[in-house]
Amino acid sequence: MAIDYQSLAVEGVQALSPYQPGKPISELARELGLDPAEIIKLASNENPLGPSKKVTAAIESVLADLCLYPDGNGFDLKQKLSGRLDVGADQITLGNGSNDVLEVIARCFADADSEIVFSQYAFAVYPIVTQAIGAKAVAVPAKDWGHDLDAMAAAVTERTRLIFVANPNNPTGTVHNSSAIEAFLGKIPENVLVVLDEAYCEYMTGGEDPDGVALLTRFPNLIVCRTFSKAWGLAALRVGYSVSSAAVADILNRVRQPFNVSSVALAAATAVLDDEDYLQRSREVNAAGLKQLEEAFDQMGLRYIPSSGNFVAVEVGPQAMGVYQALLAHGVIVRPVAGYGMPNHLRVSVGLPAQNEHFIDALAKALAAAGQGA
Repeated sequence: MAIDYQSLAVEGVQALSPYQPGKPISELARELGLDPAEIIKLASNENPLGPSKKVTAAIESVLADLCLYPDGNGFDLKQKLSGRLDVGADQITLGNGSNDVLEVIARCFADADSEIVFSQYAFAVYPIVTQAIGAKAVAVPAKDWGHDLDAMAAAVTERTRLIFVANPNNPTGTVHNSSAIEAFLGKIPENVLVVLDEAYCEYMTGGEDPDGVALLTRFPNLIVCRTFSKAWGLAALRVGYSVSSAAVADILNRVRQPFNVSSVALAAATAVLDDEDYLQRSREVNAAGLKQLEEAFDQMGLRYIPSSGNFVAVEVGPQAMGVYQALLAHGVIVRPVAGYGMPNHLRVSVGLPAQNEHFIDALAKALAAAGQGA
């Protein structure tokens, strides 16, 4: 008698659907017989600039040691982050991307008797890790496509152990300023941990930019997560981190897998932190690209959600999947977000000017084919 191995998985995992990443260029090329060089991918919020020259040099310097395990404590990177953020190295937890850290946090501080609070339209990893550990998900309805912080604070019960807040939020791009985050934290009991996911924080500019790290001394129940995948241009290397109290970091580092960040990733992340010119150029290209996309949407009469990230969610109507498929035929990959409960939207990452223009032209053709032309 054949064994149904799926039935042996824990209940929460049995009901999970796998995370759906943006379609790779190579996959679309195979499916439609397109030239990979002519395909543009604006689906995964990647940095269109390519890596920093300091990164490529750092990678070359460690290639001779690929036969050796990496520094399991990430000493050099922690020291560099410690100085940059003015925190202790013992407050930092490194991860194989920030997703890794988010999962470690959930496994450390919640279980089947716990509740985890997050917002509607928030990052897909939050419900995934919640369900995987068997905790109860409390999804609070969004307000204007973003987090309703008052409602999230009101949703806390004696069973609540974690609250995930994405700021800026993916996939909607909405953001709360520092004052709003501080007021929210003041309403949360100290025995409830707040995970402030700042994966896109480097794209923020202005006096009221949210900065969770600056709040750590006042709120010991706060954990701030960040990544090198976006503005720092290291998505392929998978390196992220959290900053918390030393006591919380000690717990996270007990569960974190040994050698979870490779030598190549450690060297690249350490090096790129010295390239302020690269970060500034990333911000400038992103700001110009967002303006380019928003002006095109305005001309087409399309509504969109103003974004503080390196992407924008645009409403193309009930035929969104048809528009998405038509864009694929034009060699343009964007991101459908029906899985986030946004079936009429597509999320578009900011590319270089020519890539954005290619997308805009393809979108106009796709909408016309769907009978939705401006």
